[in-house]
Amino acid sequence: MLDIFKHEVHLIALSIMGIVYISKIIWILKFKPMKERTPSKGNEKKAISMSFLSLLMPWTMESTSKKWYKWLEFGIFHVGIALAIAASFIISFSPETITGDVSIAFRAVFAISLLIVIIRTGRRLFLPVNRLISHPDDYFSIIMMALWFFFGIFALQNDGTSKAYFDESNIFLLIYLGITAFLIAYVPFSKMSHYILWPFSRYYFGKTFGHRGTYPKVKGL
Repeated sequence: MLDIFKHEVHLIALSIMGIVYISKIIWILKFKPMKERTPSKGNEKKAISMSFLSLLMPWTMESTSKKWYKWLEFGIFHVGIALAIAASFIISFSPETITGDVSIAFRAVFAISLLIVIIRTGRRLFLPVNRLISHPDDYFSIIMMALWFFFGIFALQNDGTSKAYFDESNIFLLIYLGITAFLIAYVPFSKMSHYILWPFSRYYFGKTFGHRGTYPKVKGL
């Protein structure tokens, strides 16, 4: 069962994700981009670069410049997701890589990410604005994330004296790999797939407002 989750199930989930995402990208590229017919007043290339880099420059956005902790939450949470996915494949193909110290590092990030998920869930449940814009898919996804990080903390346990406990006796590992495969296949159909639009939106945001000279702001305009 564990070997099936490590290989066949993961490959099937990745295939589903790949097919759906490729289909979405093809669909997006079918739309003709808007062309500015006014004289250029700014630097489009610079604006496009800054638009992409804005993710790493919270001081350039009003929301994150005023509430920097939300940007920090965002960063740690997404690093946690990346590590959780990476860990599932490391376990499957190179388990000896996860030594005692590596295990501690992964589990520490998972624990912090789990705390952030709990905080975000609380906002959705108790803040009127967040509750108003929340969809059932949001609640389902965030619950799955919480379970994913929770089981990941126990799945990657290692006493430091031997290889991590990546065998049939670790029921947490089996559940963790199962959730990982499910999320990989489910994400393309959920609201979590919004990031597929991110590179397109960042490019056209920079191109459009860079052309107009409003981003970054050109002096005199």
